[in-house]
Order: sequence, then C-alpha cells, then structure tokens
Amino acid sequence: QVQVVESGGGLVQTGGSLRLSCTTSGNIGSVRAMAWYRQGPTKQRELVASISTGGARNYGDYVKGRFTISRDNDKKIGYLQMNSLQPEDTAIYYCNVGIGPDGVYIGLGSERSSWGPGTQVTVSS
Repeated sequence: QVQVVESGGGLVQTGGSLRLSCTTSGNIGSVRAMAWYRQGPTKQRELVASISTGGARNYGDYVKGRFTISRDNDKKIGYLQMNSLQPEDTAIYYCNVGIGPDGVYIGLGSERSSWGPGTQVTVSS
C-alpha cells in the first residue's frame, strides 16, 4: 500500500505562518514528484506548489514569494512552508504524490495518483 497523510494545518492570524508536512509510506521505491493542492470553500481545486523528481519547483501565481515546497528524499516527507498567510489561503490542503497504489508512475493531479485526506488551514482576518 502507498499512503499519504498531511499534518500541520490549523488556525492562524493574517500574516502568520504554518508548516505542513506530507508523510508517505509504502514501497515507493524512488524519489517521486509531489505537489500540494488546495480547495477553498468557494473554489475549485488548484495547484499550490509542485516539485519534480529532479527538484524543479512550480508555484501557483497567488502563493509565489510566500510559500516554499521542499522534500526530504531520505525520509520521504514533503513540506509546505507558508508565510504571510492571508484569509484567501483558507482551504483544505492536499498532498499529492505521482505514484499509484500498485507502485506504477502516475502523473501529478491524476485521480489515480496518491492523495492524502487533507488538512484544514484557516486564516482569520
């Protein structure tokens, strides 16, 4: 089994910071691409940040300069450091890993890739 679990969400004031963690388990076998997505109460799911197997990073337009995605390849834990949080960042944040339950590569964002159950981030005004 491949499992993905997020942690670190919570309530924070505008301008505050949170660090989300994405813990993975199972026989992943090698470094995999990973991403953070989020879904706000009135929005569709959107990409927050991604990191490729080679370490290339992409960020959503509204989080550039504020959020940083990183990964510990040995521990197989992903992170999302969120600074200067705004009320618009309020959402459920999901970790996504580019591997299916059978260990075969699947692109990020696919429903067949591995997703965590999400962690709630709430930013108060």
